[in-house]
Amino acid sequence: MKLSDAMTMMDAALAEARSRGVSVCISIVDEAAWPMAFIRMDNAPLGVIDVACKKARTAALFHMDSADFARIGHPDGGAYTLENTNGGLTSFGGGLVLKGADGVVLGGIGVSGASTEDDIDIARIAAKTLMA
Repeated sequence: MKLSDAMTMMDAALAEARSRGVSVCISIVDEAAWPMAFIRMDNAPLGVIDVACKKARTAALFHMDSADFARIGHPDGGAYTLENTNGGLTSFGGGLVLKGADGVVLGGIGVSGASTEDDIDIARIAAKTLMA
């Protein structure tokens, strides 16, 4: 992933969060789950910093959205406690795997601080800029 791609996604995510009137943290990581961009909006709770980062890492490391990761990471799932690996992951919505037009994983984005639905929607709007 290029820094310019990460910044374009960040701008789109910030604009969408502002339009919804929510304060969130946004984390964008590359394909190896290393940070590319991060922001904490004014008034976003401190606790969601780590959550946004873990949502992005989960998506990038497992090539799946964090909400989909929940299907395998819950107590009846095939990989219960998998969240405790890789320095900590998370299994609820707001983390999206980022893929290029060719389907290659470029990284992940994590949004946290609003409702789960808003977090997912904000991340999706940002991710769409990769295809523009």
